[in-house]
Amino acid sequence: MLRAQFPGLNVQVHGKPLVYLDNAATAQRPQVVLDAMNDYYLHHNANIHRGVHSLSESATDLYEQARVSMAQLINAPSEKDLIFVRGCTEGVNLVAQTFVRSRIKAGDEILISHLEHHSNIVPWQILCEQTGAVLKVIPMNQQGELVLDDLDQLINPKTKFMSVVHVSNSLGTVNPIKQLVQAAHDKGVPVLVDGAQATPHLKVDVQDLDCDFYTVSGHKMYGPTGTGVVYGKTEHLEAMPPYHGGGEMISKVTFESTVYNAVPAKFEAGTPNIAGGIGLGAAAEFMLSIGLEKIIARDQQLRVYAEQALAQVDGLRIIGNAADKAPVFSFVIDGVHAHDIGTIIDHYGVAVRTGHHCTMPVFQFYGLAGTCRASLAFYNTEQEVDVLVESLLKAKAMFA
Repeated sequence: MLRAQFPGLNVQVHGKPLVYLDNAATAQRPQVVLDAMNDYYLHHNANIHRGVHSLSESATDLYEQARVSMAQLINAPSEKDLIFVRGCTEGVNLVAQTFVRSRIKAGDEILISHLEHHSNIVPWQILCEQTGAVLKVIPMNQQGELVLDDLDQLINPKTKFMSVVHVSNSLGTVNPIKQLVQAAHDKGVPVLVDGAQATPHLKVDVQDLDCDFYTVSGHKMYGPTGTGVVYGKTEHLEAMPPYHGGGEMISKVTFESTVYNAVPAKFEAGTPNIAGGIGLGAAAEFMLSIGLEKIIARDQQLRVYAEQALAQVDGLRIIGNAADKAPVFSFVIDGVHAHDIGTIIDHYGVAVRTGHHCTMPVFQFYGLAGTCRASLAFYNTEQEVDVLVESLLKAKAMFA
């Protein structure tokens, strides 16, 4: 059984079996990911790329194979189009401070959406402060979907870049990325897609989406924390200046000047998280071995079951009911604070997230300070959803 391959699920909380429903914050890791990282430290522990001894060469092979596996997962044209980063946050900042900053000026506009995580808002605000550019926002509706009626007006001659989330981490909304990318490209506007929540739940094909950049967060897709990749179209990566300076990203250094290394090394200064990168590759291979179609089908089974089960709780209101969504449920219960709910159900072994989920503008739209969020992965079960509902009923009864 696939669930048995995740040792982190086999623990107890307050004497109860863990019901882990905080996957949008970070997923659990399969044993193969832990084994891959451990194997590196036990049998291949050396720095990569520059060594000529056997250990360094084997470590380099493992690390670069991880890049190949990640390219396969998102159907990138080449593994050389992938830059290893610490996650989507660093990926967005990298693109903002290299590709976009080099081509934007005062009065230009950057377009994002109302559904964005803070990591796809704040880097653009910083860039606007640095350059005098203006941040524009695609609005949303009560269903938690983007309102695209005025998209042609929002994308105008002043628009120099668009950055949008693929799947909302707080509401689970799946955005129509192909439509958004096409609309932007029709007016010559490049697009970054934040894929943090999409990679665990969707079959991502960056060539089909035709996006200019796509960010992936390793720990959301069953890989190690502090890992991820940025995909970029080859012509963009070759034209972009480096993000960090140091070893590995250079071809030649004198006191007068530096010649930068080829892509992707140009963006990977210093010793990387080698074990983490290898673990990320193992996570990609694990997902591919299961089959993305199988993962998607199981996700949707759980989503439908959870929607029906949560409807049994009187006074519970799910925030965001997009027609197309991942198994992510933000909800409130009349008369009970979200933090109280999270604290109480923790004593029944149930782990959910409470608060604004790093999407304050989303909940300002709904007039809420925050919600409880139950986010499911394919290894969750219907029985765990039942435990969630039972624990919510008990929490509600305490405040009756």
